[in-house]
Amino acid sequence: LSSSSSLQVSMAGSGFCDRKYAFRCSKANRHDDCLKYCGICCAECHCVPSGTSGNKDECPCYRDKTTGSGDRKRPKCP
Repeated sequence: LSSSSSLQVSMAGSGFCDRKYAFRCSKANRHDDCLKYCGICCAECHCVPSGTSGNKDECPCYRDKTTGSGDRKRPKCP
């Protein structure tokens, strides 16, 4: 049996990211922005946290991505 993280990596090239981030962004106020950034994060991290918000500790790469630097530094992945 393979671990879930290796399964996620192997599925990242398929519709894996599309399905995961479509659900993740389903309740977002800025839906288009959410889809854009979540898609970028999924492609780079091969992981999307479960649910529509929170749970970022499930995907440390996703959780730790930021935009900007200094005082303007914000989480990149929704």
